[in-house]
Amino acid sequence: MRTGSEPVTARSALRARLWLSVWGLAWAVFGTVLFALLGRPGWAAACGVVWLVATVDMVVIIRHIRQGPHFQPGRDVPPYRPADIRPPPYRHPPRHRHS
Repeated sequence: MRTGSEPVTARSALRARLWLSVWGLAWAVFGTVLFALLGRPGWAAACGVVWLVATVDMVVIIRHIRQGPHFQPGRDVPPYRPADIRPPPYRHPPRHRHS
């Protein structure tokens, strides 16, 4: 059920992101080595950039996992309650009557 507060209370699947990052890192390392051995420096450089991005992503993910349940709640932490704050009702602007 959508409550409208999902962006505020959203949780990231950090462990899934970590494994996807590991998968990307493995392919980037493989591609960098393979293209370097085949004499394709452009493709090797492109794979090297992907390698760098995957490594930085893994560092950020691991940092968030280590920060505890605020960023990665475990199974024992219940989901957040929806926000009880409702926007004020819309008021039409006053109509001015000119004579």
